[in-house]
Amino acid sequence: MQTMPTTRIVPTMRTITKSTCCYCGVGCGVLIESEGDRVVGIEGDPDHPANFGRLCSKGLSLPLTVSNDTGRALYPELRIDRTSPRRQVDWESALETVALRFSDIIRLHGPDAVAFYVSGQLLTEDYYVFNKLAKGLIGTNNIDTNSRLCMSSAVTAYKMAFGADAPPGCYEDLEHATTVLFAGSNIAYAHPVLYRRLEAAREKNPDVKWIVIDPRRTDTAAMADLHLAIEPGTDVALFNGMLHHLIWEGWLDETYIDEHTDGFATVKNLVREYTPRVAAEICGITEKDLIQAAEWFAVSPSSLSLYCMGLNQSSHGTDKNIALINLHLATGQIGRPGAGPFSLTGQPNAMGGREVGGMATMLAAHRDITNPIHRAEVAEQWGVEHMSATPGLPAVAMFDAILSGKIKAVWIVCTNPVHSMPDTDKIRQALRCAEFVVVQEAFMHTDTVPFADIVLPASSWAEKAGTVTNSERRISMVRQAISPPGDAKPDWWIANNIARRIQAQLHPELKDLFPFTSPESAFNEHRSLTIGRDLDIGGLSYAVLEKQGPQQWPFPQGHIAGQTRRYTDGLFHTANHRAQFHATKYQPVAETTNARFPFHLMTGRLRDQWHGMSRSGRAAQAFAHDPQPALTMHPTDAERRGFKTGDLVVISNKQTKMILPLQLSDEVKSGTVFAAMHWNGQYLNSGGINEVITGKVDPRSFQPELKHAAVRIEAIELPWRVVAACRGNVLAMQARIQPLLRQCAYAAITVENDIVILNAAHHSPPEGWLESLSDALEFVVGPETLEYRDEQRHIAKRAQWKDGHLAGFIFSGDIQSADFALNHVRQKQAWQGSRLAIFSRHTGGQVVDRTICQCMQVKESRIENAIRQGATLTQLKVTLGCGSVCGSCLPQIAQMVAKINVA
Repeated sequence: MQTMPTTRIVPTMRTITKSTCCYCGVGCGVLIESEGDRVVGIEGDPDHPANFGRLCSKGLSLPLTVSNDTGRALYPELRIDRTSPRRQVDWESALETVALRFSDIIRLHGPDAVAFYVSGQLLTEDYYVFNKLAKGLIGTNNIDTNSRLCMSSAVTAYKMAFGADAPPGCYEDLEHATTVLFAGSNIAYAHPVLYRRLEAAREKNPDVKWIVIDPRRTDTAAMADLHLAIEPGTDVALFNGMLHHLIWEGWLDETYIDEHTDGFATVKNLVREYTPRVAAEICGITEKDLIQAAEWFAVSPSSLSLYCMGLNQSSHGTDKNIALINLHLATGQIGRPGAGPFSLTGQPNAMGGREVGGMATMLAAHRDITNPIHRAEVAEQWGVEHMSATPGLPAVAMFDAILSGKIKAVWIVCTNPVHSMPDTDKIRQALRCAEFVVVQEAFMHTDTVPFADIVLPASSWAEKAGTVTNSERRISMVRQAISPPGDAKPDWWIANNIARRIQAQLHPELKDLFPFTSPESAFNEHRSLTIGRDLDIGGLSYAVLEKQGPQQWPFPQGHIAGQTRRYTDGLFHTANHRAQFHATKYQPVAETTNARFPFHLMTGRLRDQWHGMSRSGRAAQAFAHDPQPALTMHPTDAERRGFKTGDLVVISNKQTKMILPLQLSDEVKSGTVFAAMHWNGQYLNSGGINEVITGKVDPRSFQPELKHAAVRIEAIELPWRVVAACRGNVLAMQARIQPLLRQCAYAAITVENDIVILNAAHHSPPEGWLESLSDALEFVVGPETLEYRDEQRHIAKRAQWKDGHLAGFIFSGDIQSADFALNHVRQKQAWQGSRLAIFSRHTGGQVVDRTICQCMQVKESRIENAIRQGATLTQLKVTLGCGSVCGSCLPQIAQMVAKINVA
């Protein structure tokens, strides 16, 4: 029961609104503090059962992402043809245009000539309207979502094993588990609020064991009792080897297997060949460690597995999930406190999208497209004659069909496929080939927006209302705190109004399929479709959520609360109510390394950024911990090749290549390299690391292998270098600089407080490029601007002062004094002495002092000095404040304490 009203006025005339965070799938409750139409503060909601008041660095920075309208989509924009720029139009023109173009294409080419590509960041009500529009009105199942890229392997495995996409566990299990197995999840970065709960549980019970399975020594792995640094993609062999050992030692729950499962004999026969020694050799770990992991998992009173993209984003992701679930079923580690296979969703409403059937391979309320009874049920409730029996095209196949011309029109909503999809150049080609591209978006500066024939401006976080479902099946209210800027509208409203116009064009004989007047009316219709299903929420309503707070499903009519855990009675959603074992044979990654492409490329997250940074990148402090894109390599591999930190290197696969600067770390194994997935064409001269990731997919879940590629790493000589920095409106400057990036072999933008910084390199100066850069930074000729040129050596330097302090500079050809200049821009102090010194003085190389604690802005050097003076982790929290707010930095600080004390 909530202890405060959902909205209240505080004495300063500021409003506090209860809502939900919009980043990962934890579903944290937040208290939004607003003043008029400005968000002025945020706190974690202490009453919300997902986070009990905790927030991570990303959640705490949310107010900064809506602090100004720069870069927001404010008004509908339309272009008449591909050679013309888009122009602002009114909503009526925009709605009519989309409806008429889609209707014309459907009449001419059929319903499967159009497609929708939507997002796990939509609210459930938004998702529901889009799904009904596609599958009910138009009659196509070509509606997929970026959740295909993160959760579809987990969904497929849940359905195969349990008969339904119904995660068995809940967040309370984090406190009850005595052994926690993390598989392909750097939870300290991806789900830091859950990580803090796990930390607290281990502090209370030091006997709790953590097993981390990850090729990298991440912050999570560094805190493990046992780190299994397996070779990329060998998870199935590991799990099969663990099960082999449990069978051999007799550590199975035979009663559970006999009474509640089918298929174990087939699995037992398969894993005979995966002895611990064989499996360990495949995985590149010791047999002893594999056996230790198996024994901890089996003998623990409660073993919980937490897994994420490392298992899912694979061409064999379903097998990885199934092999792990097999371990739980074989040991009876499911359906009780602290035990079970728990898939952590990567987006705030990936679960809600699955509930309404918002993917190409499913129908509403966990129904199946190929099941005629299910199709008939949905058709009857929706008031349409029939539903298409042909599954739609999932994400990768959808864009292939756009490229081939099979799909003529695509409507992209709240996602950025030109960055997030594999083989991004193919996605660009596909959108160029499409006859009509609709982009519905809150932010204009994404890699996908330039391909839009029409832009529909959408509301963002704090500006709209509805519901979301988190990883533990908990439905929370999202409440509007401020008005959207310009003429932006909620996503459900846009879809609903266009749907009504399409219905008037294609099916005027039907009853009004889109009578929705509010998110609540869409929710109520969605709720009616769930009755009698595994996710039955017939007893849930907006009124219940307002009164009782967030609730888990199922929540049938007549119940006073939702179900905390699933399968506590050993009954599953299969035909015979028994869980199903499935034999999973180990298969290697889609692209194996060889002499030409000897490195395993792995991708993953940064601590303070999220996805493509269209939202998180609006907060300058999000760049402080990892300010630059980079490729991480083991020092030994770099030494063999003569590489050093900061060198530019070419990363290439069989199809394409890109350039990144090198950083060295023993967190990656020899033979592997790592790149963060967030950087994109708004910050780089390329589309990001997915340029070199191919579109190989899992044959059952259709999820692409975004986590791995086989690549070659080579040095490149780019003698002409540029460093530029300028203080001002960083979002506006970034937008002006961005079109210049692709003219260089390498270019990258980063942000530091109110300073935008550009690093670029090329073979020689591109014609007119420096002048364009000067214009983008709004450098003006005058007494406050100093310039130096040496045409023969391609050296050009320009510096600009404002109110007596250095406001910005552009150095090209000779960048030795760039560090000296950048430090002066940072300090914002009055310039002393001759201004000519800006062109000649240098510091001998910049010493990077990273911000470790974003909340309190504590630098690495301060923490290191305090540790050397004897400060403990607890004392650091008190004296410096680091780790005392969100705690996202604590794993790294703990490693620093241990490392320095050992030294």
